[in-house]
Amino acid sequence: MAIFLPPVRSLNRRAFVRTMSLGAVALMTPGVFAEELTQTPKQTEGPFYPDKLPLDTDNDLLVINDKTTPALGEVSYLSGRILDAKGTPLKHATIEIWQCDNKGVYLHTRDSAGKQDKMDKNFQGFGRFMTGSNGEYLFRTIKPVPYPGRTPHIHVKVLHKGKHLLTTQCYIKGHEANERDGILRSVRDEKQRNALLVDYVPIKESKIGELAAKWDIVLGHTPEA
Repeated sequence: MAIFLPPVRSLNRRAFVRTMSLGAVALMTPGVFAEELTQTPKQTEGPFYPDKLPLDTDNDLLVINDKTTPALGEVSYLSGRILDAKGTPLKHATIEIWQCDNKGVYLHTRDSAGKQDKMDKNFQGFGRFMTGSNGEYLFRTIKPVPYPGRTPHIHVKVLHKGKHLLTTQCYIKGHEANERDGILRSVRDEKQRNALLVDYVPIKESKIGELAAKWDIVLGHTPEA
């Protein structure tokens, strides 16, 4: 079930992030059995994990702190659950995402050098979220865009109690550039490769063309309690 939240200009900053956290439950799908799950494959971290984290690292990547100008791009809500190897939701896990802006520039000095006039300075570029009791997470961000050599993707890292559990990437299901992307194609098992593909579905109630993408992350082992 899709959720609709008002556009950023009509929301109080703190109220928005709180609403997102509570609204994540609305996008969850109950009743998934462990035997139906496919492990989310590992993917490279890539060279552009932020070398200097932004001052704002919450789950709303469209607005930095109390600025009023949102980032450019198609507004998207990326949500899902983090599950362990038995299909049990993992609470209090930290999920991080990072991606390039709508112009294809990362929040990394090596990528943004010489591109300051091109870079979207209103895009946070990185966000964190701690899962609740149902393992749910939610981010508001932009639909990823391609850049030379890569199909659109979002980088993802999962940690639990200070331990790194998984680094991977998620991709737009059906994007024409997927077949040419060496990192995605390096996942030889078709079922696992499909586990990295995400549908971006228009939110019917949205008047500004927002999208919803649901993606469950399945760990290959059960973290220690």
